[in-house]
Amino acid sequence: MLNSIFRKKPPQAGSGRHGTTQGSPAADLAAELLIAPTALMQLTLEEARVVVRYMQPQRIDKGTAFIHEGDQDTGFMMLLLDGEVTVETLVVSRVAPITITVLGPGSLIGELGLLDGEARYATCVATTPLRCAILSREALDLLMQENCLVAAKLLLALSMRIGVRLREVTGKLKMYAQLTQAMEQELTSRPTA
Repeated sequence: MLNSIFRKKPPQAGSGRHGTTQGSPAADLAAELLIAPTALMQLTLEEARVVVRYMQPQRIDKGTAFIHEGDQDTGFMMLLLDGEVTVETLVVSRVAPITITVLGPGSLIGELGLLDGEARYATCVATTPLRCAILSREALDLLMQENCLVAAKLLLALSMRIGVRLREVTGKLKMYAQLTQAMEQELTSRPTA
């Protein structure tokens, strides 16, 4: 089933992954989505095709929670080819999870866990049937051995993506701190009745 998306068996280590990609339409789509602004636009199309050769296709049924908050199995990242994913988290004061974001085609999921090996910080649920491509830590290690230049560029692009997200979160935290401070000042300046 995993190989049906790309219509060919993924090559094994040392079996010619270095050559020119002549993939299926799904492999070409994966390469194009990998260089999209929602993913890793720092890669060239040819570099993305090299990375795609190390990825495994996967289908996920609607309603499946395929990553769970706190999971220790962080040895992969996913490129979403088709479908929609809801990213959610539990908050202490709530019973139901809250939605952090909704992701669509071209989105990367789990890249931080792939790099740092730490537990997942959110749950990902397929809100539609999904087609995706998975890059495992083992495949990344193999890519680093067989094509270190593309692997280095991939890792740099992932680091830049994580840096952008960190800056966005920092901006949101600053705004939250300012709002909290303004609310405290307003509450302390009100006369008591």
